[in-house]
Amino acid sequence: MNSPILQLLVLAGIALFLIIRLRNVLGTRDGYEAPRQAQQPTERPGPALEVIEGGPDSDILDHAEEGSEPAKALMDMKKAEPSFGVSDFLQGARGAYEMILMGFERGELAEIKPFLSDDVYEAFAGVVSAREEQGLTVEGDFVGLREMSLHDATFDHDTRIGEISVRFVGELTHVVRDRAGEIIEGDERKVKRQKDVWTFARAMGSNDPNWQLVATSE
Repeated sequence: MNSPILQLLVLAGIALFLIIRLRNVLGTRDGYEAPRQAQQPTERPGPALEVIEGGPDSDILDHAEEGSEPAKALMDMKKAEPSFGVSDFLQGARGAYEMILMGFERGELAEIKPFLSDDVYEAFAGVVSAREEQGLTVEGDFVGLREMSLHDATFDHDTRIGEISVRFVGELTHVVRDRAGEIIEGDERKVKRQKDVWTFARAMGSNDPNWQLVATSE
């Protein structure tokens, strides 16, 4: 037998041997067999996530003790008017204090009248009229606000009126002159410390954004 033919028969035998071994190892498939899908990992149930609403409101707690009556009143104001902010109110009160205080000191009530309740305006006007009758004039300049803090807050659910009391410690120069221009009170070179507790009120949810000064005390 020729050598090439012998080599061909040997190779054919080796191939047949390999095919038989592969069939024994892999087995056979009849028809279409869907490909196996990778096993998905089993998901372990985790703890349910609970969304907590109505958490602490720093806008309130920065100015009132948690659980206090003022804090509850401020929360009721926010419910009545969601856009209301305590910090925003206090920022406005800072400017209102200087404007109203100096308007009263100088007797210039027309400009501040929209920001005063009728009772406060009448009280201020009475003091200014008494000065004029005595020939007295007041001169003063606002130096600055040394301290300011929320003092109290209340809310009337029936009228929706919110009231906020603010404690102010301001500094200003203050002198009173008589008809002759002589100083009879104060010192124009000395800064006077003014302490006040003012109460502002407003109907929450109303279209008028202005708060009015409804009471003053020391």
